[in-house]
Amino acid sequence: MNFTNVSNDARVARTTVYEYLEILKGTLVLHELPAWKKTKKRKAFSSSKYYFFDVGVVAALQGREFRPGTPDFGQALETYLMHELLSYTDYVSGEGLGYWRSKSGFEVDFILGDHTAVEVKAKDNVSAQDLRSLRALGEESVVKRQICVSLEPRPRKVGDISVLPLNSFLRALWDGEYR
Repeated sequence: MNFTNVSNDARVARTTVYEYLEILKGTLVLHELPAWKKTKKRKAFSSSKYYFFDVGVVAALQGREFRPGTPDFGQALETYLMHELLSYTDYVSGEGLGYWRSKSGFEVDFILGDHTAVEVKAKDNVSAQDLRSLRALGEESVVKRQICVSLEPRPRKVGDISVLPLNSFLRALWDGEYR
C-alpha cells in the first residue's frame, strides 16, 4: 500500500492514513502481511500487504458476490488461505508468515517460515504461466518447497512445484507436513 497515494486520494495527511490503518489492525479488522526479503538475486519490495478480516463482509458492504472465474473470487480464496496460514502459524508452528514481491514484477502470495512458498490460483487448470513467480523464487534456492494451491481436482508436480487442491493443501498443513 502506498500511504502517500491513499493520503492524496483521501485528501488527508499521510500520517492520518497510517494511524487509521493502525486502528484497523489493533481492532483486528485488518491484518498486515509483511514483505519477505531474503532473496539474493532479485531485489524485493519492502512494503506490506493488507487483508481485511473477512472478505465476505467487505463484499456484502459493496453489494458484490464471489463468482468463480472473477478477480473477486481469487482475492477471496487468497484471503481465506491467508487466514488459515495465520491460524496455523499462531496456534501450531510459531513461524512467521509473509509474502514476496520482486522489483521485476514477480510475486508469491505467502512465504511460510523461511521454507515454503505458497501461491494461490483460483483455477481448476493451472498453467505454466501461473507458476512463473514460484519458479523465479525457486531459482534463488532460498525456500525448501514451492506450492501452488488451486482448485484442480488432483495433486500434480510441475518440475519442483507441487500443484495441490485446496483441501489437500489444508490437510497437509494441519498434519504438520510443511515445517
